[in-house]
Amino acid sequence: MGDLLLARHGETEWSRAGRHTGRTDLPLTAGGEAQAKSLAPLLAGRTFGLVLTSPLVRARRTAELAGLTGAEREPDLAEWDYGAYEGITTAEIHRTRPDWDLWTDGVPPGTEFAGESPEQVGERADRVLARVAGALEEGDVMLVAHGHLLRVLTARRLGLPPAAGRLFRLETGTLSRLSLEHGRPVVAEWNTRP
Repeated sequence: MGDLLLARHGETEWSRAGRHTGRTDLPLTAGGEAQAKSLAPLLAGRTFGLVLTSPLVRARRTAELAGLTGAEREPDLAEWDYGAYEGITTAEIHRTRPDWDLWTDGVPPGTEFAGESPEQVGERADRVLARVAGALEEGDVMLVAHGHLLRVLTARRLGLPPAAGRLFRLETGTLSRLSLEHGRPVVAEWNTRP
């Protein structure tokens, strides 16, 4: 049984500013490109039976700069759809909804984006986990995606509800590894940088 490796894309202008960046397709900053390149030594010498990326450019570029080849785009690895909260910060949301919490409330629909609840993101994460299950039987699998989506995916891999993703802070340009201990999924490494 292989390990499930997770890379969060490198920094973008919006991630640096704390703006919710779901479906808006932003490029990496120069710093984000450097973060992505810095993942290459952590991945050197590893063989992956399957490499999947979010369809968004920031994840695909991170995979490329990290030296990953043969990556397939997986639509279910797209970031949380932030609906009406796309592009704004939590502090801005709290001005009108002081008790709002992404992990319990989800987001309302916007004019451009539909918005998702934690449960809907969890359903997408479950589909990704089902897709990679066979490849994990044979060896390691690599996923390159986004902070909130990967946090939900981690919770689901560990058998937790989607909202438990709140427990796994994930920085840009980092590598994490989910493994097994006594046949049960565990966090083996988290937020690793060179």
